[in-house]
Amino acid sequence: MKPRKPIHDLTYLRNNRKTLRKNLTPAEAFLWGELKSKKLHDLKFRRQHSIKNYIVDFYCAQHQLIIELDEDYHDEPAQFEKDQLRDQDLERMGFNILRYENKYVFDELINVIDDIKTVCGID
Repeated sequence: MKPRKPIHDLTYLRNNRKTLRKNLTPAEAFLWGELKSKKLHDLKFRRQHSIKNYIVDFYCAQHQLIIELDEDYHDEPAQFEKDQLRDQDLERMGFNILRYENKYVFDELINVIDDIKTVCGID
């Protein structure tokens, strides 16, 4: 049987991931404060994790969960279409994706956390 090609943390994206981790958006930093160090029901999240050619904002391997936070430019038709294609590709690989606008994370953090817990099967 042919070994599977790795899809996580590809070397050529290392510098991009590192730069993104150092320059989190305010919404990413806010949500990271709730997710880091297994604060949320002992779930381990990574930030700016790469899967294939994509770098996702947050990733929980245990539940194959990706969380994406979107700025205003994601509403533009070309970016919206790219996001949809990206999400479809990741979903075909078995990943669950939660996508939120930055403002929603600040205004409705409890609902974001509840959504994460639901996807992870936590009451």
